[in-house]
Amino acid sequence: MTTVIDIELIPSNLPEAVTASMITTLPTLCPNLQRVRLCPLPRGPAITAAVSELLITDQDTIRSFHVDSLLTEAAREVICILPNLCELLVVIDGPTLLPTFVLPNLTEIEVEYGHNHGWLQGFRGATFGKLASVTFRSESSSIDDLLEAFKRVALTTSIPETLSTFGFYNSSPWRPNYHSLLPFTQLKELVVEFSCRGGCSSTIDDDVITELAQTMPKLEILQFGEEPCSIPTGVTAKGLAALAFYCLHLSMLRIHFRVASLNPIGVTFCGRSTIPREDCALTDLDVGDIHLPEESVLMVTLTLLRIFPHLDFIDYRNVGWRKVAHAISLSKRLADRSSETHSFATP
Repeated sequence: MTTVIDIELIPSNLPEAVTASMITTLPTLCPNLQRVRLCPLPRGPAITAAVSELLITDQDTIRSFHVDSLLTEAAREVICILPNLCELLVVIDGPTLLPTFVLPNLTEIEVEYGHNHGWLQGFRGATFGKLASVTFRSESSSIDDLLEAFKRVALTTSIPETLSTFGFYNSSPWRPNYHSLLPFTQLKELVVEFSCRGGCSSTIDDDVITELAQTMPKLEILQFGEEPCSIPTGVTAKGLAALAFYCLHLSMLRIHFRVASLNPIGVTFCGRSTIPREDCALTDLDVGDIHLPEESVLMVTLTLLRIFPHLDFIDYRNVGWRKVAHAISLSKRLADRSSETHSFATP
């Protein structure tokens, strides 16, 4: 018995009526569906009707519903109370409201939405017991304060205690209110994307990043913005040191930071000239298009290795970072060779 449907329509150039007809046959051809993935789908009333009927027909068995289609009001009522649902992608367009979620087994939710986030009311007082991953995507240039709006509804649920992954993706310039993220202390992965078209959009500074690091010690992946712009505002060596001090499991970092602040002699934390804790696990640093003067290569390399001694890979677009990446790679090889020699020499 087929319980899984995974269809990728690439390119998705089938006529709407043909695609809709195919979808309507799935419940008959594949009864008791548990996992449904249909993407990308064309938009249109026939597709909406077909997908909604599929959902309503198999509502008692579906565990994963990842379909990038709008839903009818009746289908939205159903999708918010599916008893066995674990993974969900829901697409919202316009001022659509969602009923209150009652999804005790849901672990992952992804929402794609347009210009309005009134749908967040579906989270207010919602029943979640296992929700670990929340992802929002929007191409709207009018984001407002989504993070604050999400925080307000999340605090009426168990989300702050269970959420380990949060992502918001938008390709427009935006100035996030990072303080709204502070209640989510269990986060391991935090991604907030925005564009720096027209000037740096990063509002992160040393105080904000230190506060986030203190409240989220379990962080493993931290990404703010798309790739860092050429002349970013942002944190200094002090903020990077705070991340290294509080977030020992951090392995991947993408953040706007000021190259001019990177000086190994000037790295201080809590009034000390060293970072008084065991090594941070960071191996991957995305520096994007940050400008790096030729004369700063040595200082930047030494400072980064002092803060993040396990750093192994630099992801860059600005060619000025090539020498830093090479120097770090060389230092790691020398360290590994030295360690091997020491091990061989030890009886």
